[in-house]
Amino acid sequence: MSIRAGETESPSPAVAGAGTAAPLPSVRYSHYVLALLTLMYTFNYLDRYVLTILVVPIQAELNLSDSAMGFMMGPAFAIFYTALGIPIARLADTHSRRVILSVSFALWSAMTALAGLARTGLELTATRVGVGIGEAGGTAPAHSLISDYFPPERRTLGFGVFQQGVYLGQMLGLMVGALLVAQVGWRMTFVIVGLPGVVLALLLYFTVKDPVRGALDPLPPLPPEQSSTPSMREVFAILWRRPSFRFLMVGAGIASFGGTGFGFWLPVLFERAHGMTLMEVGLQLGPTMAISGSMGAILAGVVTDRLSLRDRRWLMWIPGASVLTSLPFLIGVCLAPTAGGALLSAIPAGLLGGGWAPAAYAAAQALAPPRMRALGASLLILCITLLGMGAGPQAVGLLNDALAPEYGASAVRYSMVIVISTCAIGALLLLWGSRSFERDCQGADS
Repeated sequence: MSIRAGETESPSPAVAGAGTAAPLPSVRYSHYVLALLTLMYTFNYLDRYVLTILVVPIQAELNLSDSAMGFMMGPAFAIFYTALGIPIARLADTHSRRVILSVSFALWSAMTALAGLARTGLELTATRVGVGIGEAGGTAPAHSLISDYFPPERRTLGFGVFQQGVYLGQMLGLMVGALLVAQVGWRMTFVIVGLPGVVLALLLYFTVKDPVRGALDPLPPLPPEQSSTPSMREVFAILWRRPSFRFLMVGAGIASFGGTGFGFWLPVLFERAHGMTLMEVGLQLGPTMAISGSMGAILAGVVTDRLSLRDRRWLMWIPGASVLTSLPFLIGVCLAPTAGGALLSAIPAGLLGGGWAPAAYAAAQALAPPRMRALGASLLILCITLLGMGAGPQAVGLLNDALAPEYGASAVRYSMVIVISTCAIGALLLLWGSRSFERDCQGADS
């Protein structure tokens, strides 16, 4: 098959470490793998975000409060996602990343479809737990693969393309969800968006191969006898001793707390504060946020790749600046008096805010040696998910219930502003972590 030209798979961890037993992946095949991983990541976020457009009809049928919905969108997913993310990443550093990704993709897709059969809030929450378990294996192994398909000077752009899955998934979750719920109801909406992922998981399994680990890095891969994978405790110790990695984890986690709380309640803001229908929210908000965010991610990827060749600290400066400069526009979305004003403010918010994640993920890969990359990515994702999805949506939901008696339909505005303002702390930590970044990267290189 032509798409497999130049592909290679490391048959075992030892052989993978040698870097001499197989040719490098071709550019064409690398692009194919990146496209398929991005499609997988699109369904990852589609299956997460479709719930946000279905909040109102689900609440109406199952009689659930904002706090209950916040728990379903946040902790129910995030606790299991983060608990399993690290051990799965450990497996990805020593076993087939293709198998892990395929199984994870199929599992979260099937659990999304099963949500349509839920009869109670507890049953629906259980399916979201299943989605979290499946998605726990869907990101860190993909980061590790991208790092072995693209050299350092093209890696941030690779992550920028991969990050398109976030914005495409958000857009499709809102648009497809709005269109489907109007036609078939919220139950069949879950079924329809979930099942295609099972088929795509099979495509990933049969067409994606594991390349040689670390073959594209500045230093050549070690021979097999020197390339054993360190223990999980050793990996934790090595990465945690690097100050910039600590700042990266905590700063990105706090930024995600504000950003995820904002993103998951944004459709509800437009419904309650501006009186928009589900269809209007899906067709207007979805493309606005997706297009601006994806453009920001690609632009940041290109710029960061070029600037980091001169000074690798840009891998920390770009995320911090992205979060900080987008914050006034995010607040503007919440407080705008009209829907049109809120949508207008969402454009620069997406353009500026869309750039932080690709550079942050590339920074994590730069700080971790090849055989620690999946676990290093998982540690970063753990903080992003635990503080972001685990606490952000729940915080907004609790604040909504507390503020509603006084502010009514506008309570969601002020809840979101309170939560999103914490992004400033995350941005400052990311910028502060740049001070030791070059020294810590040199430790990873050696």
